[in-house]
Amino acid sequence: MQSLKSISVAVLCLSFLSNCTHSKKENTSGFTNYLNTLVKPVMEKNKIPGISIAVSVKGKHTFFNYGLASKENHIEITNKTLFELGSVSKTFTATLASLSQVNGTLNFSDPVSKYMPELKNTAFDHIKLYNLGTHTAGGFTLQLPDEVTNNKQLIEYYKNWKPDYPAGTQRMYTNPSIGLLGVIAGRTMQQPFTAAMTENVFAKMSLNNTFYKIPAKNMNDYAWGYDNNDKPIRLNPGVLADEAYGVKSCTQDMIKFVDANMGIGKIDSKLSAALMKTHTGYFNTSEMTQDLIWEQYNYPVTLEQLQKGNSYDLIYKPNPVSEIIPHQKPQTDVLINKTGATNGFASYVMYVPSKKIGIVILANKNYPNSERIDIAYKILSYVEKNMSL
Repeated sequence: MQSLKSISVAVLCLSFLSNCTHSKKENTSGFTNYLNTLVKPVMEKNKIPGISIAVSVKGKHTFFNYGLASKENHIEITNKTLFELGSVSKTFTATLASLSQVNGTLNFSDPVSKYMPELKNTAFDHIKLYNLGTHTAGGFTLQLPDEVTNNKQLIEYYKNWKPDYPAGTQRMYTNPSIGLLGVIAGRTMQQPFTAAMTENVFAKMSLNNTFYKIPAKNMNDYAWGYDNNDKPIRLNPGVLADEAYGVKSCTQDMIKFVDANMGIGKIDSKLSAALMKTHTGYFNTSEMTQDLIWEQYNYPVTLEQLQKGNSYDLIYKPNPVSEIIPHQKPQTDVLINKTGATNGFASYVMYVPSKKIGIVILANKNYPNSERIDIAYKILSYVEKNMSL
């Protein structure tokens, strides 16, 4: 029989006003109250069923869970609830490619066609691997054409693709670009992409609840996403989905990933080096520095600048870039972030290596980048002032 307390929590969840759950409540009440004022209005405004937030301060984790993973079954959000990460998945793809470079089986300065013989005597003779990881290959569209439904058609698409701009001159946010880098990373590991990622990245960071294909025993943890009509929805994967937007994970795992990116915790030395190298600065845009998928700002940064750098103009329009030569070594006095979304989910990751503060926000409905960033930025500001939850 359910206790009165658990029934009360369920009732609150149904109205999207659930009290967050977290560890060490006696040390977090002030922060919890503050977070409630940030999160609950956004959930109500956007009709978001559930949000899970993780905060890391010098490796100490605090979790805050709001609402429901499934409205139909009244399943509450937990630290292990699995969300679709959308484009935050790209940061893992960049990590695998970076690990291949650390292993000596790939060089980001090589032309793409060196690793894809099928693409010799095409535009990819002149496009470098780091262009694929920085959205600067020359003007790929955001998505693959609908008619590309298998690997044979994918190769033909790349063979026939003509860049709109010289490589390294314009940033166009794109899935086909990072998708191709993922294909190459898997080849250099001599494994299928998802197997290479699972064995060489997920497992070595003990990301035990992070998947491409969710095992049957973990399906109960998989949240339902909700579309603009509040209908339940989950990812319908297509070609390059795994490489570009296909990871499912939870705040418990993602905050470990953030920690590893800040140099916190003990992981394989080569993998640690690979993570750091994804923070290499390759290009400057008008608002931020483009690393390997990660987007970087000098710290401190204003909320306005962070909003501009994550605006839809930066996603959907070409933006001129200037290459940083030599490429900028990884910095610590910076804020690094990445947004992601699928049709039913939204994600945001932000961290400041010099402060050892990291934030993960996962939701089972897509909502504006600006609102995710506002929450995370205000969390960061609060934590910086208090530095202890």
